[in-house]
Amino acid sequence: MGGGWTVILSRMDGSVDFHRNWNVYKKGFGDLDGEFFLGLDKIHELTAEYSQELLVVVEDFEGNEAFETYEKFAIGNEEELYALHTLGKANGSAGDSLRKHHTMKFTTFDRDNDSDQKSCAVDDNNAWWYYSGCYNSNLTGKYKDKSGYGVDWITFRSYSLKKAAMMIRPRK
Repeated sequence: MGGGWTVILSRMDGSVDFHRNWNVYKKGFGDLDGEFFLGLDKIHELTAEYSQELLVVVEDFEGNEAFETYEKFAIGNEEELYALHTLGKANGSAGDSLRKHHTMKFTTFDRDNDSDQKSCAVDDNNAWWYYSGCYNSNLTGKYKDKSGYGVDWITFRSYSLKKAAMMIRPRK
């Protein structure tokens, strides 16, 4: 995969609560040495300045790892509700669990921007680029959740994952 990746989301042990409001997701939270979310404003700035590729790495509780790369990735600004407006071709061993989220706006429990009749963020206790039907991936989910609202990447495992990371780097 090479180097030069900037981590924008890291999940590894459940030490940070990802059930946060819009303003917290906008600015970012957590510990850069542990679990964190870089922040929607920063992700937008990075993806607007240079064309970026995305790497998603996931691991289940049995130690099985998988990855998925996207040749292009970018989100809109706050005016655009941080919509996932650019998502290039996927490749890897984890499967493409992000495709249905392409063009969706970011949603938190206090800002319902999804296309579902209910609020996916309220019902699932999470925040993400939800679509009608909610999600195929949700890396901000509740850690070790067994009720179907966990750290999920459905094309890899249909249960909550042990580790997940999202990373971007400028395209070559």
